[in-house]
Amino acid sequence: MDLGKTTADTAKATVDTAKAATPPPPTHTSSDDIHRPSDHEQARRRFRRSRKRRHTWISSLCTLLGLVVLGAAAVASPGWERVDSLFLDGAEFRAAFPELLRAFWLNIQMFLIAEVLILVVGLLIALVRVTRAPGLQPLRLAATVYVDVFRGVPTLLLVFLVGFGLPALRLQGTPSQPWVLGVIALVLSYAAYVGEVLRAGLNSVHPAQRNAARALGLGERQTLRYVVLPQAVRNVLPPLLNDFIALQKDTALVAVLGPLEALRAAQIKADYDFNYTPYLGAALLFIAVTIPLTRFADRLQRRAAQRTWAEPGR
Repeated sequence: MDLGKTTADTAKATVDTAKAATPPPPTHTSSDDIHRPSDHEQARRRFRRSRKRRHTWISSLCTLLGLVVLGAAAVASPGWERVDSLFLDGAEFRAAFPELLRAFWLNIQMFLIAEVLILVVGLLIALVRVTRAPGLQPLRLAATVYVDVFRGVPTLLLVFLVGFGLPALRLQGTPSQPWVLGVIALVLSYAAYVGEVLRAGLNSVHPAQRNAARALGLGERQTLRYVVLPQAVRNVLPPLLNDFIALQKDTALVAVLGPLEALRAAQIKADYDFNYTPYLGAALLFIAVTIPLTRFADRLQRRAAQRTWAEPGR
């Protein structure tokens, strides 16, 4: 019994000694405790911040000074009073703006409908042009001719041709609404541009991505849907947004066919009151939509550039 007790006491003492020798677990420390920049590095950071603030102030002051100079030059011009009365009439703007806003809703509808159709048609054109199947050679030739023709025809001329030429054929089922004919013309024009953008995105995906997907057992359609298309669209998303920004502005071209959209409403109001302020109101509505889209496209371009340079091997 004494020998067993002595052995147990010895083992307990050994465990206590090991616990005492074991260093305590590390406590959570902040990043400042782990790494503290040197005084020289902190001085460099303060200098960069102060330089950035100085550059921001200089840019803002120069911009403000430029606007003041341009405004003073416009006000001092001989015809300023006439321009002020014809284009900057506040009462005319307030009277015309509600009607312009209601008409602008048609521009938004045409833009949304055309955007979906353009994406579908453009994707089909891109897929046909990148395929290498011998049996699809006629379709590839037709897609190439389509892109060459409709990218060469001005959009306004295409609106005239579709808007007045398609009803003249008197085909059964031909739409008669002017805004529908305008959407068809916009789809025909912009699908050629978007098809080329998507084709560039498909070609930008490295062939190793396809080979890896096929090695994992994915079929051709699954590879295209889950591997190739997501990367292709991500690569060309900024130029796609630029095309859709231009599409939003070009919905005003449909005014030549007669639908009561923003530009047509401004034209009717200006002809009735002999004042061009409604044109300014219509321009502001388009700007209110295109500027956020432009800034969003710029942000996507910066993110794409950062992602490209952050890739290994760059």
